[in-house]
Amino acid sequence: MPGTFHTYRRVVALTGPVLPVVSFLGSTGPVLPVVSFLGRLPTAMCQLGSLLLVAETSGSLATAGLVGGALAAGQTAGGPLLGRAADRHGQRTVVLVAALVNAVAVAALVFASLDHVGTLPLALVGALAGASVPQVGPMARTRSVEIARGNGADERLVGAVLSFEGTLDEVSFVLGPALVGLVVTVAHPAAALLAAAGLLAVCGTWFALHPTASRIRPASRAASSVRTSLPGAVYALRAAMVLQGAMFGASQAGITALTERLGRPEQAGLVYAAMGVMSAAAGLATAAVPQKVTLTARWRLATAALVVLSVPLLFVASLGALYAVVIVLGVAYAPHLITIFGLTTRIVPENRLAESMAFLTSGVVGGQALALAVSGRLAEGGGAPAAFAVAVAAATLCAVLAWTARPAPAAAPRPAAATPPDCARSA
Repeated sequence: MPGTFHTYRRVVALTGPVLPVVSFLGSTGPVLPVVSFLGRLPTAMCQLGSLLLVAETSGSLATAGLVGGALAAGQTAGGPLLGRAADRHGQRTVVLVAALVNAVAVAALVFASLDHVGTLPLALVGALAGASVPQVGPMARTRSVEIARGNGADERLVGAVLSFEGTLDEVSFVLGPALVGLVVTVAHPAAALLAAAGLLAVCGTWFALHPTASRIRPASRAASSVRTSLPGAVYALRAAMVLQGAMFGASQAGITALTERLGRPEQAGLVYAAMGVMSAAAGLATAAVPQKVTLTARWRLATAALVVLSVPLLFVASLGALYAVVIVLGVAYAPHLITIFGLTTRIVPENRLAESMAFLTSGVVGGQALALAVSGRLAEGGGAPAAFAVAVAAATLCAVLAWTARPAPAAAPRPAAATPPDCARSA
């Protein structure tokens, strides 16, 4: 454990001083993980916030679902495009523009909902809000990996960077909806979304202008306008991320259906949060996995765990059993996600890294939205087991991909990006 703690101190020190002096535009400021965490929270808030807002203002769950689906579809389609633009032009301008547009789009969704506009205009605004999500998570992951490599970090430290970023994602996915729920209990869903818009404008801008953005600019400028081909294994990794998202969506539908049947619908969010907390803890622990266990082996072990640990979902019949099963299942989620990100960083060309990271994140969003719609409908007729069966099927397909795909072996370390002397890693 002390060794793991030291590893994470090195991860944080890569992007700034361990005890930063807070400055918005200065050369010293909060470490990147602090800024990126605050910047990704609004995205975690918007899906649930928009659903609650539209449901309340329109009085229609169908309309709320349609707007939520449009938001997810926009994010799924827009994420890779923003990632590609960041690879070619650098993150600073791309993230800055996207953050400001996204803040305006989320605010517009609030005012359009309060004004009771029609379903189609609401869906279009929702799609714009999704497409303009600034992808802070994928951008932070790309930025941190490139900074680590630029400072000569070995693959173990790069893996720790990915573990840390994965944990930040998991915590934001749990905390974001919790914040929405808290605001809704004391105010109105509109207040929650307006708070998200404000956080987007401030923290998205902060992330875009953070000093670390300039530390990967040389690599971004070197990116050719000619698109580099991707290894075939990249597409298997992307498909696995879609399936992982499908597990999230199906689990959410099953948890909701079971808690409603048990007469405890208020427990659904807590059950899902418990799974997220355990997943975050497991993600942090992946930094302690011995380096001799290859990424391909980790991927296969993680998918085997997903299958074995998801099957008990089919048989849960009480709230206590549900908590126990999903908490144990959470142990496999983050390691699977982190391993896929790690394999992707090893096999994709440097000038398509941000695009590839955004593809993975968008795949999770798209898979979750699709599976939630399908499994929710199945749960109406077949109960929670029908929804959980979708999760088990997705886990099985993940395992098939992991045990049949052949990710390229690690190539020789890529040349470090040109880094100014004053950007050397803090001790």
